Amino acid sequence: MKKGILSVLSSVLLLGTVLTGCGSAPSTGTASEKQANSPKEATSIDFWYAMSGKNGEVIKKMVDDFNHSQKEVKVNASFQGDYYQNHSKVMSAIAAGNQPDVTQIEVASMASFADNGALEDLTPYIKDKEDFVPGLLGNSNWKGKFYGVPFNRSTPVLYVNKDKLKAAGLDENGPKTWDELRTYAAKLSKKGQEWGFSTPIDIWFYEAMVFENGGKFLSEDGKQALFNSPKAIEPIAYWKSLIDQGAMKMPPGAKYDAWEVAENDFVNGKVAMIFDSTGSLNMLLDKAKFNVGTAFLPKKENYGVAAGGANLVMLAKSEKKDAAWKFIKYMTDKEQTTTVAKNTGYMPVRQSAIESPEMKQFFTEHPQFKVAVDQLQYAQPRPASPGYKELQEVIMNEIQRAILGQATPADALKTAADKGNQLLQK
Repeated sequence: MKKGILSVLSSVLLLGTVLTGCGSAPSTGTASEKQANSPKEATSIDFWYAMSGKNGEVIKKMVDDFNHSQKEVKVNASFQGDYYQNHSKVMSAIAAGNQPDVTQIEVASMASFADNGALEDLTPYIKDKEDFVPGLLGNSNWKGKFYGVPFNRSTPVLYVNKDKLKAAGLDENGPKTWDELRTYAAKLSKKGQEWGFSTPIDIWFYEAMVFENGGKFLSEDGKQALFNSPKAIEPIAYWKSLIDQGAMKMPPGAKYDAWEVAENDFVNGKVAMIFDSTGSLNMLLDKAKFNVGTAFLPKKENYGVAAGGANLVMLAKSEKKDAAWKFIKYMTDKEQTTTVAKNTGYMPVRQSAIESPEMKQFFTEHPQFKVAVDQLQYAQPRPASPGYKELQEVIMNEIQRAILGQATPADALKTAADKGNQLLQK
């Protein structure tokens, strides 16, 4: 009897042990199994950008869309001021060792950053370089290596108030030559009240006019200044003569402050035509209460512009290069460059985007946006040399002196060239 009871109890205990092993209690598992099943934390990277206003809002939305599209990379984006301010901040951050992983770099600064070893060589990363618009690649390379991916790229264009031109009996599509620009500007001016033409006295627009006049800036090796020549003197003399004639307004202020004055004068009807970036197109269309037209910059010997804007670059000291590349690749793909073009005025940087049905329809509905793309056939890279970033400041200061009558155009450029040859040898 006792043996029977003990036998039954043993069976019950054994069954309980088996049931406990098969029951609903969670299994601890191995450490490696836990790690494999746990969600991977996103890699966080820093992105510094240099676009404000509505264009800056476009950037922020693109970053948000990227962050929500995947879980591997988290981008922390922060606005660092305009191109000049961003340049200075990035240089300071590199020196301090707290640089971002990705940033925008204005194309004329590419050589300076790349030559100093600040940028990662992206040649091993990019596999579809042939899809990028060839005219935009000149400022992406340095010494045979690919350091920047075209992102928000631009050319200067001529903006015209079509209503004013039409009312004055002029072709509302705008002037096509320097001589026509002079004629249009004079006819559209009212002494001391309205001006036919305005442009910031800026290096980018000056480069374009030198190219249009058949001039050059630097020697092939980037070590010698070539802009101290009649071809480069003539654009400055041309601007000054228009100002003295009362047909051109020189907007006051330095750098982008002068750009803002010119844009405000245009949308407020004080100026009928301005040189400005295609990247300002959406903003000007939004603000203007008249028909805005765009056209090639008027030619002298030929049409010509300097391709500008910014590239996306990866900083060489970044410790998160795979994550940084994932972000750069996304921001410069076909879909995103289409987004940038439609919402800002900057050019699509990929051939596949330009040729897409979406962009073709957009260009048909908004022909102002296509002018910069068509003008690319006449585009040249901005001068490439590590010393050019500093040299362009010297040139702008000397042009300002000539425009204000403090030096002749020839003397101003000689001074700039003498200083420039020292900077270019560094």
